Amino acid sequence: MERVQLLQAHGVSSGNRSEVAGRSTFAARERPARTCGRFPCRQYAEAIQRVAIITGYMPFFNGASEESTGKKILLLTPRGFCAGVVRAIDVVKIALDVYGAPIYVRKEIVHNRHVVDQLRSAGAIFVEELSEAPEGGRVIFSAHGISPAVRREAAERKLKVIDATCPLVTKVHLEAQRFAKKGYTIILIGHKDHDEVIGTLGEAPGSSILVETEEDVDRLEVQDPARICYLTQTTLSLDETRGIINKLKAKYPQIEGPPAQDICYATENRQMAVKAVAPNCETLLVVGSQNSSNSRRLVEVCRNSGVPAYLVDDYDEVDPGWLRDVNVIAVTAGASAPENLVRDLIELLKRHHGFGTVEEVEIKEEDVRFSLPGELVPHARRLTTISL
Repeated sequence: MERVQLLQAHGVSSGNRSEVAGRSTFAARERPARTCGRFPCRQYAEAIQRVAIITGYMPFFNGASEESTGKKILLLTPRGFCAGVVRAIDVVKIALDVYGAPIYVRKEIVHNRHVVDQLRSAGAIFVEELSEAPEGGRVIFSAHGISPAVRREAAERKLKVIDATCPLVTKVHLEAQRFAKKGYTIILIGHKDHDEVIGTLGEAPGSSILVETEEDVDRLEVQDPARICYLTQTTLSLDETRGIINKLKAKYPQIEGPPAQDICYATENRQMAVKAVAPNCETLLVVGSQNSSNSRRLVEVCRNSGVPAYLVDDYDEVDPGWLRDVNVIAVTAGASAPENLVRDLIELLKRHHGFGTVEEVEIKEEDVRFSLPGELVPHARRLTTISL
């Protein structure tokens, strides 16, 4: 990861970096200067410089949104919906508009309870297996991807399929297919029973081995150490994954990896934002559902920095005890969490817990869009706005 030069103590976003896998290209821009708030100017500038050197990103803190009461909310950007989630939600919404209910969705379209409940109320029927959908019915595959066996079952049952798999997950599937054809053993780094991992393992079930921890690498045995590769789930912790990859490379010096990392741009950016803000907050609240892998990783990243962090589906799950004696709290959201839940949480913190100012902490701009499945493109009248 490249270093970002400290251009000003208070005001340049990260810049001049063109990235792979659908990430945006952008240039550095000067930002208005801001007051130092509760942090002494020299201490604040030194902290920001350390963050830039460690993470490779330059945080930008904008002006407080209203007059200070002494308790502050640091609102992280980017947060919330990623391009793959936006695409998946749009697929369901447009399919309901075009074809009408019922539309069957295999598994949760994205891992967020509120999103699923909203789409269910609009007419989507969520099923665990294709056998729950009537033969010849219309079925949407979730953003997390599916195995070839599921595609075969859909064809056998003459289901009308719309595939909402995230293109970045599809990228990992294609890599698995390529390595399998070359006769490689595929080491998939990921979490057992996660929908994405199940789908990727299904691409080459006879050639793939799941690794979840560094200890798993110690126990790993492969038939031909000269023909081995690794791939990863797209929503993992950057630090944890780096440790596993380094151990794999030490044990198998000839191991190959993907041309570009499999962890997606949104997962990386949201983790970098948490790392950047952790030195300047006392607690972090992450909006996201418990089954959201990328949301859970944000909590882990913050806790690994020594700062308490909690995952909440919405403001109702906030424990007042978490906020006792906290004067600076940070708020972010996983890649499948809607922005309205973040706004509701901020309103709760301000109305009931004495927080007065909201400062937006911008780590990196995102301007990523994924095209819809071909059959829905002519019907796309409006698309969901990607959250900040």
